[in-house]
Amino acid sequence: MEQRHLGRTGLRVSRIGLGTLTWGRDTDEHDAADLLKTFWEAGGTLVDTADVYGDGEAEYLLGRLIDGLVPRRDLVISTKAGSVPDPDRRVDGSRGHLLSALDDSLARLGTDYVDVWHIHSYDPRTPLEETLHALDLAVSSGRVRYAGVSDFCGWQLAKAGTWQLAAPGVRTRLAATQLEYSLLQRGIEREVLPAALDLGIGLLPSSPLGRGVLTGKYRGDATPADSRGASEHLAPFVAPYLDDTASRIVDAVATAADGLAVTPLQVALAWVRDRPGVVAPIVGARNSQQLTAALSVEALSLPDEICRALDDVSAPVHRYPDHDWSTL
Repeated sequence: MEQRHLGRTGLRVSRIGLGTLTWGRDTDEHDAADLLKTFWEAGGTLVDTADVYGDGEAEYLLGRLIDGLVPRRDLVISTKAGSVPDPDRRVDGSRGHLLSALDDSLARLGTDYVDVWHIHSYDPRTPLEETLHALDLAVSSGRVRYAGVSDFCGWQLAKAGTWQLAAPGVRTRLAATQLEYSLLQRGIEREVLPAALDLGIGLLPSSPLGRGVLTGKYRGDATPADSRGASEHLAPFVAPYLDDTASRIVDAVATAADGLAVTPLQVALAWVRDRPGVVAPIVGARNSQQLTAALSVEALSLPDEICRALDDVSAPVHRYPDHDWSTL
C-alpha cells in the first residue's frame, strides 16, 4: 500500500487507515484479529482508536493483538483522549484529565508510546493553551510521537495550529486532524480544509463511506439486517444520510461504478482518498471480507471526468463569507 506523509512531518502512514470504533462492542477478538492481520498483510500501517471506543475495550483488544499477531514496530497507532461519559460536560480538555487518560491508554494498549495522539474534541470550558500544553508534555516525555486534534471547526483548528507554530522547538506542531469527510459530508471544505492545507496539517477522514450509505446497501429503502442501519445503537448514526439528497449522490456513485466496472464502495473511497489535503481515510470494517473490499481500492484512480461529475452532484453550498466575496 502506498505510504503518505502525515501533514508536514516525516511520519509516513498507509493511505488507508483501519478504524476500531466497534471493537470490543460489535467486533469481538476473533474478528478484530482477522481485520488487523488482513490490514497488515495488505501493507496497512495506520490503526486508529480512542480511549472511549467500547469504553476502553477497543484499546485493550488492540493491545492484546500487538506483537502476538502483528509486530508493534509495523503499526502506526493513533488514539484520542478528551471525550468523557458525562452528559453535563462530554469533553474534558484539561491538562490533568488528558495526561491521565494517556497513561490509561498506554496501559490498555500495552505499549510505552503512541505514534499519534489526538485531542478528541474542542473543550470550550478549558483554555486552549492548557489543552495544547498537554500535547507538548506528552511528546516531550516520549509517550507520544506526533500530535493532532479531532472534530475542531475551522477557527479552532487555525487557532490551535498557529499557537503550536508560534514557538518552534518548544511546542509540538499539529500533524493531523480527524473529521468526517465523504461525498455525503463535504462541510469541512468551507473552512477546516483550507486551514489544514495552509498550516500543513494532514487530514484523516472518518466515515469516508458516508456511514456506509455510499456502498449502495441502502438503495431503494433497503436496510440489510446485518448493517449499521439495522443496529439499535447505530441506526440514528446512519439515518441523516438516508434522505433524497443523499440518494441522488449514491445513484451517481453507482452509475460511475457501473461505468468503471468497479463497486460503489471503491468509487466513493477513491474519491475521498485522493482529495487535496487527505492523508488516509479511516475505514471501519465489520469483518475481513468488508475490509478486503475496501483495500481493493489501492489500484483504482478515478478518471478526471468522473471526479468532476461526482464533485458537481455532491457540491456543498458555499456562500459568503466562505469564499472570496467578490465572486458572489
